[in-house]
Amino acid sequence: MRLADERPIAVTWVILSSTSARAAETRRSAGLFLRRARARHVQLEAFRDGFLPAQWKEVKECFEGLKRLRRPDVIFTHERDDRHQDHRVVCELTWNTFRDHLILEYEIPKYDGGIGQPNLYVPVTTAVAERKSQYLLSAYRSQATNSWFTPETFRGLMRLRGIESNAEQGYAEAFHSRKALI
Repeated sequence: MRLADERPIAVTWVILSSTSARAAETRRSAGLFLRRARARHVQLEAFRDGFLPAQWKEVKECFEGLKRLRRPDVIFTHERDDRHQDHRVVCELTWNTFRDHLILEYEIPKYDGGIGQPNLYVPVTTAVAERKSQYLLSAYRSQATNSWFTPETFRGLMRLRGIESNAEQGYAEAFHSRKALI
């Protein structure tokens, strides 16, 4: 969101497991988070949620198709040690497909825990932290039944990362950067 706000970027957003309801949420989310992007393309696949390890060959073929993306400046993916099986497969195949790119692995708070020790911090303003929390709640309504899916969770994580990075306004997003080529 901040990248799109600050410079004219083109974004390709790939979602691997999607139902019609989740596809609508993804499109809504892309519209909110990337409203200032120069261009945005949302690619939705229909792999069964929770079963990516069992569909590895087909998912790998999908990733092979992503090689058509010529030299992306940065790739965001799930954190390598994420405890959700689908997220781990996505991270593994991201690294397998884009071996010499800047890949930033993001955190997702969830029941399983697993929030680790990131090594790259991006300060965000209080206004951006609030906007991001509201966008998440607005876009992903199917998640509202999860007790952790609250603005306090999102702001709390950004606040914790803001403390760790001594961010000026007290908020930051954090990523794991295993290999940075700049």
